[in-house]
Amino acid sequence: MKWEENIRQVVPYVPGEQPDRPGMVKLNTNECPYPPAPGVKKALEEFDHTELRLYPDPDASILTEALADYYKVKKEQVFVGVGSDDVLAIAFMTFFNGGRPILFPDITYSFYDVWAGLYRIPYKEIPLREDFSIAPGDYHIENGGIIFPNPNAPTGILENLEMIEDIVSANPDVVVIVDEAYIDFGGESALPLLNKYDNLLVVQTFSKSRAMAGMRIGFAIGNKKLISYMNDVKFSFNSYTMDRITQRLGAAAVKDEVYFRETLAKIIKTREWAKEKLSELGFVFGDSKSNFIFASHKEKRAEEIFSYLRSKDIFVRYFKKPRIDNYLRISIGTDEEMRTLVRELTAFLGRRNEVE
Repeated sequence: MKWEENIRQVVPYVPGEQPDRPGMVKLNTNECPYPPAPGVKKALEEFDHTELRLYPDPDASILTEALADYYKVKKEQVFVGVGSDDVLAIAFMTFFNGGRPILFPDITYSFYDVWAGLYRIPYKEIPLREDFSIAPGDYHIENGGIIFPNPNAPTGILENLEMIEDIVSANPDVVVIVDEAYIDFGGESALPLLNKYDNLLVVQTFSKSRAMAGMRIGFAIGNKKLISYMNDVKFSFNSYTMDRITQRLGAAAVKDEVYFRETLAKIIKTREWAKEKLSELGFVFGDSKSNFIFASHKEKRAEEIFSYLRSKDIFVRYFKKPRIDNYLRISIGTDEEMRTLVRELTAFLGRRNEVE
C-alpha cells in the first residue's frame, strides 16, 4: 500500500522468552534469583497510594541523589531512566548524530543495531578476537561514537580498565559509552576514568545485581554537560518517565549495601561452582565475570542441548547467529536451580551423576 512507503520499518529486538510454568527452571534472561533488598519491601509497604494522583518528580531527585551519594559524584552527573535500555536509547539519540558510523562489537548486546536502525544511525561492527575479547586498536579509526558492554553480553568476558582507557583516550572527539549491566559480578567499573575523560558515559542497571528487573531502573553517570544534553532529549518527548513508586523503591535499594553485597557473593559462589561442574561435563567457556556462563560443548551441538533442556522445562538462551550458534547462555540461578540443570545435563550426556 502507498502509505507504507512512509513507515519506519526496523527489525526489532527479540528478548528471551518469559515462560510461566510451575516447577520450571528459568535461566534465560539473566534475572537475579533472589528478591530485592528488605528495604525495598519496607518502602513499598509504606508507600502512600494517594500520591499516585500526582505526577512524579521529572528529575527523579530522590533516586538521583541516592545514586550520586553512593557513587561519590554530583547529582548533576547522574541520569536515570526506565531501565538501562531507556537510558541507552536516549544516549543513542543524543550523542550519535555525526553522520559517521558508530562502532560496537560484532558479538554484543543485540539491541545496539536495533537502535541504530531505528534512529537511522550508520554503524560498523568490529569483530571480537577468537577468544571473544576486544582488540582496542580496531577502534582507532574514524567514527561517530563507540559503545560496548563490559563484561560483554552474551560472552561474559571482562575487559580491564587499561583497555577501556585505550579506546576512550584514542577517541576524544566522540562519546564512548561503556554499558556495565553486569559489572557488579566481578569487574572493575570504568567510573574512575570519568575524572580524566569528559567523553565517557558509564551506564548501569538495577535489573541484574539489584534484583529489580520488574521495576525498570537504569542510570548513566558522566560529566555534567553530557547528562544535561541527555535530559534535554528526554524532556523533549516525555518529562515523567519514572513513576513515584519506582523512584522511592530504587532509592531504598541503593541504600541497602549489606544485602547487596551478600546477594552478589551468593551469585558469584554459585557461578564458580557451576563453572566447575559444566567443565567436568565437557563444556568449554571463557572466564565469565557476569551472572551467566556462555558455553559450548565439545561433542554436542548447542541447539540440541537447548531443545532437550527446554523439554525438561529448563530454559536457557540460544542465539542462532554467526560465530555463536554453538553456544548457550546460562543464567546463574539459585543453588537448587543450578543443581537441577547439572543433573539434567548429566543425564542427557550419559555421564555419572556427581552433582552434589
